[in-house]
Amino acid sequence: MGASIWVKVACAMRTTSRCILHAVVRMAHATSVAKARAHGALLPMGLLFWSFGMKFGLAIALWFMSTNVLAVEVIRLENQSVVLEVTPELGGRGLSFSLKDHPNLLKVGEPVHSQPAPEVSATAGDIGYLGHDVWVGPQQEWWTQQDANHARRDAKANWPPDPYLGFATTKIIEQTPSRLVLDGVDSPVSGVRLRKTFALSTERDDTVEVHAIARNIRDTDIAWDLWFNTRLPSSARVYVPIADAGDVRVESFTDTSIGTLLTRIEDGLFSLDSSPVPDGMVARRGKVFAQPAAGWMAAFAGEQLFVIRFPHHARELIHPAQGQIELYLDDQADASKGLLEMEVHAPYHSLKPGEEMQAMERWTVLPYGGPDTREAHVEFLCAVAAKQLSLSSACAQD
Repeated sequence: MGASIWVKVACAMRTTSRCILHAVVRMAHATSVAKARAHGALLPMGLLFWSFGMKFGLAIALWFMSTNVLAVEVIRLENQSVVLEVTPELGGRGLSFSLKDHPNLLKVGEPVHSQPAPEVSATAGDIGYLGHDVWVGPQQEWWTQQDANHARRDAKANWPPDPYLGFATTKIIEQTPSRLVLDGVDSPVSGVRLRKTFALSTERDDTVEVHAIARNIRDTDIAWDLWFNTRLPSSARVYVPIADAGDVRVESFTDTSIGTLLTRIEDGLFSLDSSPVPDGMVARRGKVFAQPAAGWMAAFAGEQLFVIRFPHHARELIHPAQGQIELYLDDQADASKGLLEMEVHAPYHSLKPGEEMQAMERWTVLPYGGPDTREAHVEFLCAVAAKQLSLSSACAQD
């Protein structure tokens, strides 16, 4: 395909910066393939880098990355206090949230730049785009309710997540300066179609609302929960209100190079302590399953406090393999590679054909100017955040 056709196709679908990026990369790839074929073979991609086309395309792509221009469409919702950025691609994914003129609270993976157009199929693997995503649960049943990939079904695979929910480009149903509604695709893996809404709050300037609706698109019953997954750098310090130590289960992923998580429950708050990775190890890594005492959790990240609020549900409504709150921490010696996932499960439902279930979160970000210690964090949660946001169980006397 000629260069002008690539540009026309890309620009018909994307914003100006993105269309140029996609066009040059595809042109470069096409040029490299043509040169390889002219030499009698289609060489592996790793051997095509000698070609001018690929070098040119990569140079342009790297320039876009260095200027923080993403290779996916980004829609921005903002007011005088906060900024939220979402892409309708990659399943309709949250890419940035923060106070205005502050660093992004979310961690976004490099593949958002380098792999902006993933394969959407039942054989696709996972790609670390990160940001904010919506899954269905429980994880142990991800591939058991489908016929699109028999091997994963028979193995009862618990990885990767549904590629149709996480990779497909969604359709913009509604877009205003304060609200974005995205409609996903029918998934042959999960049997649902997701509709996501991102909106600036009408009640607080420092808050956004995130909604998800899952509709059963099959002619048979299915059973799932809705699962919000919000990723932050591992340096963020997270707190969860807990009534009893028995409401927390910790699974550490340990071997000779992976250390255990450092957990603490004091004053009614669960936290993951920060400590240098022991010598000879590369990370502390594990998963926390919790039944919270109230419908919120919070993370301190630099000069911002990120609070996620959600409807609090009884343990009996949550699938027994999951927790209403889950935390995944990969705290690596190289902090730039670390990851914290703040996850919320809604109640587990059986859906008849055409039936829907929904879940929501409220995200609030408050300015924070105190030290990065547990004592200072707990004091701020009780003295400031609890009062502003009516957070129950944020203070020891609650």
